[in-house]
Amino acid sequence: MTVRVDAHGRLGTARSRSDQHGAARWEALQAVRMREPMKGGVDYTVTQVSEIFGTNVFNRHVMRTLLPKNVYKALVRCLDQGEQLDPSMADIVANAMKDWALSRGATHFTHWFHPMTEQTAEKHDSFLVSGGPEGGAILEFSGKLLIQGEPDASSFPSGGIRSTFEARGYTGWDPTSPAFLMESTNGKTLCIPTVFCSYSGHALDKKTPLLRSLEALNKQAVRVLHILGNREAKRVISTVGPEQEYFLIDEAFYFARPDIINCGRALFGARPPKGQEMEDHYWGSIKERVLAFMMDAESELYKLGVPVKTRHNEVAPAQFEVAPVFEQSNIATDHNLLLMEVFRKTAQKHGLRCLFHEKPFSGVNGSGKHNNWSMADDEGNNLLEPGSTPLENTQFLVLLTAVVRAVNKYAGLLRSAIAHAGNDHRLGANEAPPAIMSIYLGDRLTEVVNALIAGQKEMKGVDGKVILQFGVSTLPDLPRDDSDRNRTSPFAFTGNKFEFRALGASQSIAFPNTVLNTMVAESLDCIASELEKLVKGGTDINAAAEKVVRETLKENQRILFNGDNYSTEWHEEAGRRGLPNLRNTVESLPELVKEEIKQLFNKYHVLSEDELVGRYNVKVAQFCKTVNIEWLLTKSIARTMILPAALEYQSRLAGTIVQTKAAVTGINLSGEENMLRDLSNKIGELLTALERLEQPMSGSGNGGGHGHGDAESYVMAKFYQDEVIPAMQAVRDAADELEVLVDDSIWPLPKFREMLYIY
Repeated sequence: MTVRVDAHGRLGTARSRSDQHGAARWEALQAVRMREPMKGGVDYTVTQVSEIFGTNVFNRHVMRTLLPKNVYKALVRCLDQGEQLDPSMADIVANAMKDWALSRGATHFTHWFHPMTEQTAEKHDSFLVSGGPEGGAILEFSGKLLIQGEPDASSFPSGGIRSTFEARGYTGWDPTSPAFLMESTNGKTLCIPTVFCSYSGHALDKKTPLLRSLEALNKQAVRVLHILGNREAKRVISTVGPEQEYFLIDEAFYFARPDIINCGRALFGARPPKGQEMEDHYWGSIKERVLAFMMDAESELYKLGVPVKTRHNEVAPAQFEVAPVFEQSNIATDHNLLLMEVFRKTAQKHGLRCLFHEKPFSGVNGSGKHNNWSMADDEGNNLLEPGSTPLENTQFLVLLTAVVRAVNKYAGLLRSAIAHAGNDHRLGANEAPPAIMSIYLGDRLTEVVNALIAGQKEMKGVDGKVILQFGVSTLPDLPRDDSDRNRTSPFAFTGNKFEFRALGASQSIAFPNTVLNTMVAESLDCIASELEKLVKGGTDINAAAEKVVRETLKENQRILFNGDNYSTEWHEEAGRRGLPNLRNTVESLPELVKEEIKQLFNKYHVLSEDELVGRYNVKVAQFCKTVNIEWLLTKSIARTMILPAALEYQSRLAGTIVQTKAAVTGINLSGEENMLRDLSNKIGELLTALERLEQPMSGSGNGGGHGHGDAESYVMAKFYQDEVIPAMQAVRDAADELEVLVDDSIWPLPKFREMLYIY
């Protein structure tokens, strides 16, 4: 076989051994050996980050330069104070946006939106309107095109909100998220962030409910702040900093794994001899090829105004993390989706593939997306900053209490917000928070809460900072944080924010933050009403706040837990406390359509009942479709790749035994015969497991999970959860045992020991 690799390390082969089962794997290994790090598009010895940051964004600096002063000020009021933009100004903004985009090489524009697919969507239109009178091109972009677009909405998921034949949908400009230029190989496209709705006005996207939830949170948070005497705050937003975990593998391995191509994860694969037990990958030295990819991706994100801050190796081999600076949750959502898109594209440039699946490789840690959530006012003050004396910080305590109440009251809803098939593979394992929602406050803040509940005015032992001393004269003493970090907690207070650690790596952060904003808004509403009632009755505001905080914390303290969330003892204790333990997607999704949840979203105008039920239906359907694809691939790979390789090795081994016995009289071949017996037994187990996997599906009478109605979809989801997934696991178990028995040279799939370490 001749292996040809182009200048970018991409594989081309003239195969002379194509009839051998292990040929594709062998070719992949040879291709990876030829890879070299590629240089990115920016030379930081010549160009500073500050010179490229935001260069592809229609940001405030650009708007201030290109727009008339009155239009610019109106846009700023829209961004900072939530005022509606006068439609008459749209033509001016559109023309400036077009001129800016054309000057930077754009030829097309698109309304960029977030359908209910966890990804983004776009339809490109040229700026070209028609030919001019003398044959020249006329390029236009009107305010009407900026504000509203009409895409075909028939093929996007709606969850039954609309019929397939009702094709019309609308995209509407979201001026709170800046337009940007997306670069491709041959040019740039002006991307305009928009919302997406049906002809009847129902939200068909993830952005519209998020924006509505921000309005609900703002209204109730400002109301509380004003009651407490903070009259300076005019607007409150939620801020988010999503830490994104991901895997990188060489694309030669990717192309040799049909399961990873189609599912994003390896449906088969024995645990590697070396996993993560040596604890040497986390924060280890970043390999040169990976660092080249990271720096190239970062430069593209800088141009898009995405403030990426950290990069490092994660726990599992071939796993990494990137995290940004905090931003308003709407913009943070856009930027996280952009980050994922840029990482995928840039990885391909470097001969790599970026995997965002929550559990691409069994036996090592999976990937999450830690959603660091807080609130800030229009002056940029973090409202969850406790200060040096949190017991005396009434504003902080009231807002903290609202969050505690919200998580306790809506624990099931919060769990359902991060429910999908991929996340089921990691939640509850010793790598991710369990499915039981609880809050970690840390030692000092827990002491504050306990003191408040007990009615104490003072606390012992918290009047000064603890100093860490290293015992080396040249090293400085370090002030210790008020509490340790708890990596097992799904919802942990980490100094001045809550870290919601249960999100899956592939998930859009839009809906989880919509849920967080809405349920906290409801708690703030309840607390504000109690405060107003007490003050109206003559109670001093400080005494009123103390009473409401004390009673609310006492009623909701069952959600607080600082210990090991992985322990059996906690699961038992959580059960005694009455906390829900929704172990998987199928168990958790009905939480979305409980009557009190419908009322919650409807009261704060975040989601109508139709919109909420539609999202429930979409999530159920996505679960069914995901597992159905994995079922089809499991059957196909096992029957057409793994089983033939195992049978060939069985034939070789049997032939060797027969030939040896014929050649040597009386020889003892018990060892070889035992090998053959073990191999044959495992092949039998694989065949039995395959028959079990195919049996329930052939009798289901539903076409493999397509086209179900609402109730039928949930029944099908339970069938996939209870019957199909265990049957798939049995096939995998048998196949993975065969992997360590079959001759390495004929095993068809790249192994974990290769994919996780050779890149």
